[in-house]
Amino acid sequence: MKRNVGTVDRVLRTVVGIAVLSLIVLVEGPARWWGLIGLVPLVTGLAGACPLYSLLGFNTCPVGSKAG
Repeated sequence: MKRNVGTVDRVLRTVVGIAVLSLIVLVEGPARWWGLIGLVPLVTGLAGACPLYSLLGFNTCPVGSKAG
């Protein structure tokens, strides 16, 4: 999969992913499992590729057409 997530986008996704994942530790009861949603932005941020961006034709990576 080609890279389509730029540097700023990757950093934001990674930070948000970690923050949402922290809900698993910080929240009590069944609501804590909503923290697993944080895996999506974390993985896409670390990988530099977002399948939804590919489907919608978005590209925030300046070298997206060359990488991958």
